[in-house]
Amino acid sequence: MPISGGMKSLLLLLSLQTATIPAPAPEPAPAPITAPALTPAQREDLTCAAAFAIIASEQTRGVTSALAYPTLVSRGRSYFVMTAERIVTETGSNDDAVGLALTQIVEQLQGDAAQSNDPAGVIDAIMTPCLAKLDAAVPMLPPPTILQCAIYLQLAFEEVSAQEGDSASARDLKTLAAVLESRARDEMRDEGLSGNESDQRFIETREAIDAREKARGDDDDAADVDFEHCFTLARPTEKR
Repeated sequence: MPISGGMKSLLLLLSLQTATIPAPAPEPAPAPITAPALTPAQREDLTCAAAFAIIASEQTRGVTSALAYPTLVSRGRSYFVMTAERIVTETGSNDDAVGLALTQIVEQLQGDAAQSNDPAGVIDAIMTPCLAKLDAAVPMLPPPTILQCAIYLQLAFEEVSAQEGDSASARDLKTLAAVLESRARDEMRDEGLSGNESDQRFIETREAIDAREKARGDDDDAADVDFEHCFTLARPTEKR
């Protein structure tokens, strides 16, 4: 515990009276962190947050069973943060205490999976109600348009190219972006837009996306773009 100004003055007075400086008292050990008591509903919400964190981690590692779920990297993290902050307020605890509760839930889920003959089924059993909670708390964004996909893939190409140079991944992204831009311009032409009007819409859409990306926090590296949808839009069209 820090020594207050009054206590420092008292110690100085005692030292002057005895001509000795007393050894400072040892700092008390910090109180152990204790997980808050949770209601059944709060525990269910934190269990969903823990499940989303597990699935999102597996999705980033390409685990097949996790890829069967909607992408949870961004929406799952949003749900995780919102739920943890709400329960901190509801329980009157702090981040560390709720973090401990989440850690305990993750360990329990992982332990149950390790002891089960169907490890993936342990998470599967809770994902249906949890995904309903996710949809209510963090609604899924509408899929990007062809024009938006063209720009997002162009941005991805620029980022990968800056890091890897003329790599195979960069070339693939460049090709997909070009395909989608061509199709987006075909759509705009079918709408009756002139070439200049199409250019203007492209520029305005790019500026809006750039502004959105710049507004993201430095630690916000989760992709909230449905790139799988964009890849689908870039597939070759069937010949008639």
